[in-house]
Amino acid sequence: MDLNTVAEFAPATDAAWRDGDAWLGGGSWLFSVPQPKVTRLLDLQAFGWTPLAERADGVLIGATCTFAQLASWQPERPGYAGAALLARQCCHALLGSFKVHNVATVGGNICLSLPAGPMTSLASALDGVALVRSPDAFRRDVPVGDLVTGDGRNALDPGDLLTHVWLPAYALTGRTAFRQLSLSPVGRSAVLVIARRDSGAAPAGIVNQAGAGTTVVTVTAATPHPVQLRFAGPPSAAEALESLDAAVLGDGGPGYLDDVHGSAAWRAAMTRRLVTESLAEISG
Repeated sequence: MDLNTVAEFAPATDAAWRDGDAWLGGGSWLFSVPQPKVTRLLDLQAFGWTPLAERADGVLIGATCTFAQLASWQPERPGYAGAALLARQCCHALLGSFKVHNVATVGGNICLSLPAGPMTSLASALDGVALVRSPDAFRRDVPVGDLVTGDGRNALDPGDLLTHVWLPAYALTGRTAFRQLSLSPVGRSAVLVIARRDSGAAPAGIVNQAGAGTTVVTVTAATPHPVQLRFAGPPSAAEALESLDAAVLGDGGPGYLDDVHGSAAWRAAMTRRLVTESLAEISG
């Protein structure tokens, strides 16, 4: 793509945000479609963020961490092995070649806010928190499940920069089940469901705190934004499906997407099926 309106390129560390700027991570989306309003690119690689830092209380993922780097994560802590497998499953859910996986970034995928964005699926399913910095250096923490508000829409203001994603240990050590469907074998995700069962309580003060034995079901790709169902213990299939219908189709619910990647009726049926399957897996 010839970005013929871009007149400047600068390290993001040395530039103050102004109209016409665009944050440049990997560029897999930025360089794929016309950007007529962009006049300057701010290179995020200048920050030198560590792709992934593993700690006892969780994992900090840099926004510029690529899909390939995340997929290669081999955790030092045995309790994080399930989360590492889930991360690889989500990385592989992205429709793209190895070339794309080597440049596409975790932060860029979340900020793009497409329903099928697998990093939104991963982070929201693990109670991930986005660390956001505004142009005036104000910092705030936003649960990733709340950051994405619709198809291509999010809660970021112009100039806001997602710097890292924090995944807490209590979610990383939970048992998870991953289910994904597309209309074609290598098509864009039309339904993606991740179920998680925690074995213990989250520390006090954690955003999106989950209680002991909490079961969390996260639905993405089928809906415009992530939909989460939370239960104090293992729900029955009927209870889970009733909660799903209320959350998606009830008053204020986002409804199911209806486009070339799948009809609303098909997505609804497949979501119900995958929710039931994933809950059965983590309860087995």
